[in-house]
Amino acid sequence: MKITRIKSWSENLELTRPYSIAFQTFDSVENVFVYLETDGGLFGLGSGAPVDSITGESLDDCTTILADKLEELLLGKDIRLIKKHCRTLEKELHNTPAARAAVDIALHDVLAKHVNLPLVDVLGREYHSLPTSITIGIKSVTESVTEAGEYIGRGFRILKVKTGNSVEEDIERIFKIREKAGAQIKIRVDANQGYTVAELLKFEQKTRKLNIEFIEQPLKSDNIKGMYNVPDKIRKWSVADESLQDTGDALNLAVSPKPFGIYNIKLMKCGGINSALQIAEIANLAKIDLMWGCMDESIISISAALHAALASPATRYLDLDGSLDLARDLVSGGFILNNGYLSVNETPGLGCTLLKGTKI
Repeated sequence: MKITRIKSWSENLELTRPYSIAFQTFDSVENVFVYLETDGGLFGLGSGAPVDSITGESLDDCTTILADKLEELLLGKDIRLIKKHCRTLEKELHNTPAARAAVDIALHDVLAKHVNLPLVDVLGREYHSLPTSITIGIKSVTESVTEAGEYIGRGFRILKVKTGNSVEEDIERIFKIREKAGAQIKIRVDANQGYTVAELLKFEQKTRKLNIEFIEQPLKSDNIKGMYNVPDKIRKWSVADESLQDTGDALNLAVSPKPFGIYNIKLMKCGGINSALQIAEIANLAKIDLMWGCMDESIISISAALHAALASPATRYLDLDGSLDLARDLVSGGFILNNGYLSVNETPGLGCTLLKGTKI
């Protein structure tokens, strides 16, 4: 089962709903795509979402290295030797994790198709379905409450609220959303590195009675020392996102006293499914809970993250809403969303179908 054809390219995927996080606003996203075809007539699809401030690479970095390296690394190679290929990709595409993720996902997709199983079963299924949160970006309190009501009406039961610009306004926003949502809806907070230690302590104290599920990356990614200056209960309640880029970070953050009680794995940060599962195993051994997150991404990479998440024993949370606000995509399928719960569609590989008219 050798790879006989390879293509990589980029697409601008506009958003139906622009959103803001601490320090940045997005109204469209550029994704890279990878297509692999084998001599057995199978094909695999992969996608990556480079964001320089998060993955450390630009779209040009991704497209250039894929154009320069991909055929050299994989053309004529046997897809069944996927572990070897992933090690090679780690070495050759080390500084472009979103590009590496796109290739890694395509390899996993075609390998699972080769054995005629959903990828989650190839990886070792642990779960069949889990609920995902849906994200409310930074906006006015009134707009946030309105959006919360919309998502609840669509069946979502977990809201993730972006904060980090003003702790006072953030506290008001969470109070108003809780008032709108009622006690049965779960609320998570993502500060995107927006707080100081003092602001984190203030936010936790003021919102303690609102039953917030956890807070994601409250401090700057390199301020691990600051995390040690907050009580243990807050560290256990905090999620490592930008502080967790790769397996080395996963190992370092697993050393006691642990600065975070939860890891947020994003395929784009760590370079794909292979690396993500290594982080997941570290978390499992260290008794650290897992959340699987994303950026604005194609259904392809969201599906890949879901397959990996459902195969990881330490998985507790999903935040895989990154394809829901895309104005267009290249595929359909991949996952099933039902009343806020995500599951795979049980077809071989990732379960993604190229949209009619898509030319490769």
